[in-house]
Amino acid sequence: MIFGNMSVRDTSVPNRFVSENVYLKLSADRPPLPAFDVAKKQLPSPFWEGHTPVIDCYWKAWELAFKNLRQPPEGSPLIANFIDTAFNDATFMWDSAFMSMFGRYGHRVFNFQRTLDNFYARQHRDGFISRQIKVEDGTEAFERYDLASTGPNVMPWAEWEYYLNFGDKERLAKVFPPLVAYAQWFQKFRTWPDGTYFANGWGCGMDNQPRLPKGCNHMFEHGHMTWIDTTLQQILSDRLLLKMADELGRSSEIADLRTELEMLSQFVNTHLWDDTCGFYFDRFRDGSRSTVKSVGAYWALLAEVVSSENVEKFVNHLTNTREFNRPHRVPSLSADHPDYDPQGGYWRGGVWAPSNYMVLRGLTHVGKDALAHEIALNHLQNVTEVFQKTGTVWENYAPEFAAPGKPAKRDFVGWTGLPPIAVLLEYGFGLRPDATQHALLWDIRLLESHGVENYPLGADTLLNLRCASRKSADAEPSVEISANQPVTLTLRWDGEEKTLHIQP
Repeated sequence: MIFGNMSVRDTSVPNRFVSENVYLKLSADRPPLPAFDVAKKQLPSPFWEGHTPVIDCYWKAWELAFKNLRQPPEGSPLIANFIDTAFNDATFMWDSAFMSMFGRYGHRVFNFQRTLDNFYARQHRDGFISRQIKVEDGTEAFERYDLASTGPNVMPWAEWEYYLNFGDKERLAKVFPPLVAYAQWFQKFRTWPDGTYFANGWGCGMDNQPRLPKGCNHMFEHGHMTWIDTTLQQILSDRLLLKMADELGRSSEIADLRTELEMLSQFVNTHLWDDTCGFYFDRFRDGSRSTVKSVGAYWALLAEVVSSENVEKFVNHLTNTREFNRPHRVPSLSADHPDYDPQGGYWRGGVWAPSNYMVLRGLTHVGKDALAHEIALNHLQNVTEVFQKTGTVWENYAPEFAAPGKPAKRDFVGWTGLPPIAVLLEYGFGLRPDATQHALLWDIRLLESHGVENYPLGADTLLNLRCASRKSADAEPSVEISANQPVTLTLRWDGEEKTLHIQP
């Protein structure tokens, strides 16, 4: 690199997994972008008796998503068509990961997952990937060792969710090397001597949350803390990369991540768990724990670190009306914090689609589906009510009333496609796919008639699903199901379960 007349050496150490990164060698692919009015016929088509505004919000989210589809500009090093973050002139790493979570359901029309390919294509030889890349020319927003340069490390989760929907082992094999190299870069350059992880407000994505010691800048400094969310995200990343390695027969190549997973899991429960409070906290330089209850602690559920004896007390904070059980659930900061902002204040109380989705998936992971359904319906109701008032969806929401957060960007699809699409299908209706087993779970909790046509499972399977109205939750659902491929469907309701083998 040349700055003026001075040459600066690249002292980064090559990571062997980067040599397997096929995305570094791909040239740009710019097929024509689909129009929403054409695509709509191929998208999943939900219905829910008595809830027309929810369905209207669903279609509005897709309309905005297709409006934000982009081709890489001529001269840009980006390699694939993508969904724009809808924030500025850059594409963002963790926004893109969460957009792929709802984009899975539109895969027949547009490959939303390829949005992440643009990040893999910009990987450095040591494994680093910038979290913010300018679309026009590929310029990275931060120097690699800047605290805000990258993160959060959630791309393995996005790829694993995609795998569960489509069972695409070919893609899994391609993304595995860049994901491992990125995780190993994180391990080298974002850890303290005890192996725990740090970030700053921008790097963790929760920009202005009041977590740092007095005198520190909440957005740009690390405060010499162990950051609970960043540490838990790395545990989750390690766990999912090990699952990928098992699928691909490469487990012996990432023993370092298994060692880290075990060490960090023990550390989190020994040093970051407060048994009196029943919560996970950041840890300060002197070894003391913070008292700030952040929604970021709930990455612990997905990371599988919460012991069975601690699940209840940890989850109970989500039902406490003085903390996270507010009129719009779940605020990013506990309501009993002095800096909690009833209007949202960005990450000082704002309700955000990605953090809510993380909480819901975590609750499912520990068998708390009833609570997940309750929170999901609350979230859907509030997002829909704001949609009815404003005609659109927003970057984040106020926790105390049905309103956009202050501040918040409008038309934000963006990750706010999650509640109207993914949350509706997965938690309102209770549809959870596993294409690797050609299986679908239908966890029915609604009493009104509901269902979806053109529901995708895997590359070629489409289902039509209809549940009739019921008088009570314990009544066995009456369902109509058709599919164009064999599917094993597990029907679940009120503690009961039935397995159905659907034939074309």
